[in-house]
Amino acid sequence: MSNALRFDFIVDKDTHSLHIKREFAAKRQTVWDCYTKQELLDRWYAPKPLRTVTKSMDFREGGHWVFAMIEPSGTEHWSRTDYLSIKPIDSFTGMDGFCNNKGELNPHLPRSKMEVSFSDLNEHTLMETVVTYGSAEALQTVIEMGLEGGLKSTLECLDELLLKL
Repeated sequence: MSNALRFDFIVDKDTHSLHIKREFAAKRQTVWDCYTKQELLDRWYAPKPLRTVTKSMDFREGGHWVFAMIEPSGTEHWSRTDYLSIKPIDSFTGMDGFCNNKGELNPHLPRSKMEVSFSDLNEHTLMETVVTYGSAEALQTVIEMGLEGGLKSTLECLDELLLKL
């Protein structure tokens, strides 16, 4: 199913940004809920075979989400999103970065600003994301870390969850 759904991953080195478009076979409210509710995020927000565990989440302007992607071996990769603006079922923006298990940002790894929007596309939903990094080097770092493949796999996990909802 996911092969028929749109997935654009465009790197813009001039603006140090990624432009991602992804279509989902679900209504916008359902996709929004999957991006904004802890109990749903923990069911899909990691590429296989990793799983996601939320430590804390406060989805509101000024709030945050601290979570780990956990490998089958038990190795934890922690991240933090700080929410800047929220327009329910339309969009949200935030600052994303790697952190420790206390939610303290790692100053040696890139941080980005993400702008995520959702729109109706017939019976489907189109999610558009712009992720901007502070430098070309930071952008290159996340590309080399495998961001495109990891994101594609993660969004396929969301496709699987949407079939169950």
